[in-house]
Amino acid sequence: MKTVFNADKPIYIQVREQIEDQIINKQLKENDQAPSTNQLVNYYKINHATVSKGINQLVEEDILYKKRGIGMFVAEGARKKLLEKRRQSFIEDYIVTLVREAQKLEITNDEILKYIKRVEGSENV
Repeated sequence: MKTVFNADKPIYIQVREQIEDQIINKQLKENDQAPSTNQLVNYYKINHATVSKGINQLVEEDILYKKRGIGMFVAEGARKKLLEKRRQSFIEDYIVTLVREAQKLEITNDEILKYIKRVEGSENV
């Protein structure tokens, strides 16, 4: 199953996010070997430099670490770091916007929660 890349976002970021997703979803666990740059290049049929840029960012952030001559591995605490980063991004990208728009529309917090439950299918409102 090949991924179709989104034209609105640089490919190296999308490759990086796919590896992050595998860590978050526990497909890759701490100390597991991550796909190599060459494997990703061959799988996605993209430029080596593109893959390397995304991988190197994960190494710089201590999400992955290199074992010389062996490959890349998931660092201790990587999932926790990624969850925290994604949660913060979620708050900034979605919650802040939601709250500001709700305030403009005079929607209460209780109403917001009711709408969320409706979307989840937990409540027929």
